[in-house]
Amino acid sequence: MIAIFFGILHGCSVANPWTGQAVWWLQLLAMAWLVGSLTRAESTKTAFWLTARFGIAWFCSSMWWLYISMHNYGGLAAPLAALAVLGLCALLASFYAAGLVVFVHLRSANGTRPLQDAILFAALWLLAELLRGTVMTGLPWSAVGYAHIDGPLVNAAPYVGVYGISALAAFIAALFILTRSCMLKLGIVLVLCIKASLMPSSQALLDKASQAPPSASLTVRLLQGNIPQNEKFDTRTGVSTALDWYKAELLKAADDGVDLVVTAETAIPLLPQQLPINYWPQLYDKFASSPKTAALIGIPLSSSPGNYSNSVIGLGGSEATPDKPYRYDKHHLVPFGEFVPPMFRWFIDLMHIPLGDFSAGAQAQASWAYKGQQLAPNICYEDLFGEELAVRFLDAKTAPTIFVNVSNIGWFGNGVAVDQHLNISRMRAIEFNRPMIRATNTGATAIIDHKGVVTNSLPRATRGALTGGVEGQTSLTPYARWASQYGLQPLWAVACTWVIFIFLRRKLDSRLRGNDKLL
Repeated sequence: MIAIFFGILHGCSVANPWTGQAVWWLQLLAMAWLVGSLTRAESTKTAFWLTARFGIAWFCSSMWWLYISMHNYGGLAAPLAALAVLGLCALLASFYAAGLVVFVHLRSANGTRPLQDAILFAALWLLAELLRGTVMTGLPWSAVGYAHIDGPLVNAAPYVGVYGISALAAFIAALFILTRSCMLKLGIVLVLCIKASLMPSSQALLDKASQAPPSASLTVRLLQGNIPQNEKFDTRTGVSTALDWYKAELLKAADDGVDLVVTAETAIPLLPQQLPINYWPQLYDKFASSPKTAALIGIPLSSSPGNYSNSVIGLGGSEATPDKPYRYDKHHLVPFGEFVPPMFRWFIDLMHIPLGDFSAGAQAQASWAYKGQQLAPNICYEDLFGEELAVRFLDAKTAPTIFVNVSNIGWFGNGVAVDQHLNISRMRAIEFNRPMIRATNTGATAIIDHKGVVTNSLPRATRGALTGGVEGQTSLTPYARWASQYGLQPLWAVACTWVIFIFLRRKLDSRLRGNDKLL
């Protein structure tokens, strides 16, 4: 029960359910308890089940909202939906349980090497994070690094990314517990507290050292339709409301002369050929005749019967033409929601989700060159995969200057999932030193600057338009440079190398002890 309690605290640290804010010190506290419990584990079996309970509680408390999408909107029976969430959380927890069994097995006898053991714990935790972020297309949601979006460790994001922050947090928590020096324990606490209090000034120093001059600024308008999810694909209610409201707001934005107007994901919930006559031509003609304004519109597309893509189309701008407007197709699709994993068609058939089997776009799609900016769209939870966004930075000349996220978190209700996704976007902004503008169906529609600060936002679960300024950036962070070339391989290499080193050292120590006994 204690493991479950601290696992829940660990989940709440990513975005607490009361205010939606991340609580970095709560994450360290919960993880420190886990490390301390593992050091007292009587066997690897005990360590496995202890970590499993902790992990299941962690993921259930931070991703329980998946139940809403499957039961409320997918029509899956309540017991099956709850069981599906529990099964997913158990699978994710198993990565950490397996990794920390290795920690209990390889840690030094009687804790005589605390620094070595702390690094070992961090390496194994990092491997678990990387595994669950890549296996079966990956689900790194609720990674512990996001708990530090407003904490002292966030300053490491432009260098090592969110996974590196996760490893740093694991190392600090482990070292605090494993070291026997009270002075070192006090020093860790003081450094973290001082760093937290000086974080704004340290961020300013980072900006001064790493930033090139900003690119031109844009005036943007972000549209939040707030179409109820249970009506979104209903032709009698949600579809007609969405078509009328978004069309009116798009035309108004062109009349107002804002630089860029952005809609939510699948704001237009029909294929172009299913739209009323003249609906799409009228929008295109409006933006073609309005040189001051361009639009990014979320819409499903189909190149052939049964072949759908979750897409964003760009209207206006010098590169958009009637025959070939700018187009971005979602690359990283959601299992069960946007594509059917092998052998799971039966599960999808139990739910009633329209357009549940999309085709994926290419990973490295071109940004949209517009008014001196390189606009890089990403759809829904694609901003969760920083290593995939990093591919767009291979060529510095065409690297994104502004990220544009279009989402619909209405599937998961008006709860903590909205806050978690906002924190994810904020982390990407800091990692890449790029502003992120977010247009969503129900929230959080917001403008995030390159420091990860929300400069403007709309109230959640309301219908409205958010107008504000955004300033693109051109400098490349160290993380953008190495992740664009090597992906996550450097993190895999560092973590695996340390674990192998400790394994070989343990084998050597065992042999030396055996020789001593023979002598």
